[in-house]
This record gives sequence, structure tokens and C-alpha cells, in this order.
Amino acid sequence: MASLIESCWLYLVTHFSDFQLACLGSFFIHESVFFLSGLPFIYLERAGWLKKYKIQMKNNTTASQEKCIIRLLLYHFGVNLPVMLASYPVFRHMGMQTSLPFPSWNVILTQITFYFILEDFIFYWGHRMLHTKWLYKHVHSVHHEYATPFGLTSEYAHPAEILFLGFATIIGPAITGPHLLTLWLWMVLRVLETVEAHCGYHFPWSLSNFLPLYGGADFHDYHHRLLYTKSGNYSSTFTYMDWVFGTDKGYRKLQALKDGGVENGGKQL
Repeated sequence: MASLIESCWLYLVTHFSDFQLACLGSFFIHESVFFLSGLPFIYLERAGWLKKYKIQMKNNTTASQEKCIIRLLLYHFGVNLPVMLASYPVFRHMGMQTSLPFPSWNVILTQITFYFILEDFIFYWGHRMLHTKWLYKHVHSVHHEYATPFGLTSEYAHPAEILFLGFATIIGPAITGPHLLTLWLWMVLRVLETVEAHCGYHFPWSLSNFLPLYGGADFHDYHHRLLYTKSGNYSSTFTYMDWVFGTDKGYRKLQALKDGGVENGGKQL
């Protein structure tokens, strides 16, 4: 398997320049993973399949789903792609590599863990700021147009917020100058995480049921359906920042009530 991956990688670095791989290749991977992981939730909602796992019973209209997709394409080509092009010199200056051999898995996992921790910290504080009155009204309210989120709404946001989210995501790799393979793995994991957090479904196999401190769809869905001044749950991937700073109290209280209802034969307390 390793030799196959290395052979494929050798083909890429032989036929494409570092600029093409780092910018256009990254954009292609992002778009592919984002839409392939996000589109199924639109069809699940329309068809009513797996409805028992849906967090909110309300459905989005077909028009609102189509509006989201059109806006996303405009944002991705008008904001994301230019950011990737502009950030290339920074990554090259910080030592990003494309050649073989690949870094060891210890290096890859250590770097990606660092990226998650740093992104969580920056995202939490930036997200709290976006929920102040002026920034919410003029910037963050765009993202909250969808009180019932679905996978693709994860990147539906004001261009200024897209730039902030992009900064929180790329600052870790920009600091460490990783191998391009590490950058792509980080990007794939980050996209899958944010799509899952906005998917609107809490399945028995959801990662939050097995991984401590992982937020997931139920945690973030609570954030979308409350007023901006009372929502809390500002974290990106994990929940420890909200726990440390007490911004998940409403959610924890609701969870306790639900657990109490189950323990009392399903009756609401």
C-alpha cells in the first residue's frame, strides 16, 4: 500500500509543479471532499430517510438548499481559491515540501494534533467575537441564516468570516511548513469534521459517541438553533474550551434534562 501511494505521489510531482499541487491540487481536494461529504445530507433531508436520527424536525426548502450551493460556489472560487494562491509563498518560505520520502506517521500525527489544538483555540475566541452585537449583525448572521443546518452550510458564511476561518485553519501549517501530504490530510480531516458538525443528524455511529471531548453535530446544532446572545458552544472540533470558560452550560443543562427524561421512562421532566 505504501509503495502504491509513493508511486502515485511520484507521478504527481513529476507531472505537476509545486505551485499547481499546493494551490490547484489543494482546491480540487477541498471541493471534492466538501461536496461529496455534504451533498448526501441534502438528499437525506429531502427524502426523509433516517429521520429518526435528525436533530431538528424542521426541513430546509429546496430553494434554500439551492441558494446555499450557488453561494458556496461563488465563495469558493471568489475567496477560497485566491487565498490558496496568495498563501503559497508563505508555505514555501516556511519550508513546505512535496518531494519523497514522506515524513513518518509520528511527525504527521503530531503536526495534525497541533493544528487541531491551535485551530480550536483561535476559532473559539474568534467565534465568540462574531457573536457580539455588531459583528453578528454585519458578518456572522449570514452563517446563521440556516437555523437548521445541513452539511454544506458549514462553509456558508460572509466573505470576512471565510477569511477568518481560513486563517484559523492554515495558521498551524503555515508555522510548521509541513509536507504537502500532511497539509492535504489536515484539510480533509478538517472538512469532514465541519461537515459532520453541521449535518443535522446524530447517529449511533457518530464520532461524538465514542471520542471524549469531540463536539459533533448535536453539540453544534444547539448553537444554531438559539439566539446569538445565548447560544454558547463556540468551539470548533472539541468541547474543552467551552467547558473551561463556561459557555456550554445551557447545552449541558439540556443534556441533563434529556438524560433525566430517559431515566424516568422517557417522560419529560
